[in-house]
Amino acid sequence: MWPENPAQFESETMTNPPRSPLAWLNNQPYLLLSLTSLFWAANIVLARHVGSHVPPITLTTIRWFGVFLILLPFAWPHLKQDWPKLRQHLPLMLLLSAVGFAFNNAISYWALQYTEALNALLIQSAGPLFVALWSLVLFGVRLTPAQLAGIAISLAGVLTIILRGDFSALASITFNRGDLMFGASLVSFGLYSALIPRRPKIHQLSLISFTTCCGAMMLLPFAAWEFAAGITLKFDALTIATLGYTLIFPSTLAYLFFNRGVALIGPNRAAPFFHLVPVFGSVMAIVLLGEELKLFHLVGYALVLAGVVIASRQGSASK
Repeated sequence: MWPENPAQFESETMTNPPRSPLAWLNNQPYLLLSLTSLFWAANIVLARHVGSHVPPITLTTIRWFGVFLILLPFAWPHLKQDWPKLRQHLPLMLLLSAVGFAFNNAISYWALQYTEALNALLIQSAGPLFVALWSLVLFGVRLTPAQLAGIAISLAGVLTIILRGDFSALASITFNRGDLMFGASLVSFGLYSALIPRRPKIHQLSLISFTTCCGAMMLLPFAAWEFAAGITLKFDALTIATLGYTLIFPSTLAYLFFNRGVALIGPNRAAPFFHLVPVFGSVMAIVLLGEELKLFHLVGYALVLAGVVIASRQGSASK
């Protein structure tokens, strides 16, 4: 069971050391959130690459139904045990399904058909601000000065990497409807991030399997519309590889890791890890595409990591 107070996990881990690698990983929020950012960074790169090959709503629907089916054999005993709590908190669970799985993912995949990866990475950097805004509006949880400073420092690092050290390049960036759509997906996921600590106290497999199934069912009518409009999957090696990666890493593992990380340290402390997404994206470009490692990369990485450390190690204040 997750600790009721996210801050207590550190002392509990020291007094009750984990007995297996999985148990150890389950109590490492910074590693879990870093891996989540890595998986999501690769997902953005992949989604941009296959944008015209795999329909966005169909991909999202298959993604969440696939995750549900993968997890169901493991989640079924927990679902039966947690069903009374799920039914009791059904409105919240349906809202989590809608904003964290259905709308957020479908609109972001759709957006990547209209915008450049550079724009998406820039907009992604605003993720922590949306989490902080929803936490403040809904629950009166505000950023501490350290968290605000950490977010600002890591954002400066992201901009340094994306703009290649030339901040005057901001003036030449233009935004289109895809950018607005991608921004809407971040607003949606910010709401999910702020709400997830208020979920009922259920097993995380119950949480993920229930919300992915509901999210997929919410998307079914829109996937049917997409198919009727003649926008269909191309069944080839690229599609199979895309679905395989999407089902396992940015979906099943990333959401399990993200939910666990937020449960341990809270949404405002977890939010700065959004800034690792463009960092990992740039590293992939260097490693996979042969781009040259330059000084602005190193400066940007240092700023992002410093900001994440500063922000994630401080608690939140309430009104």
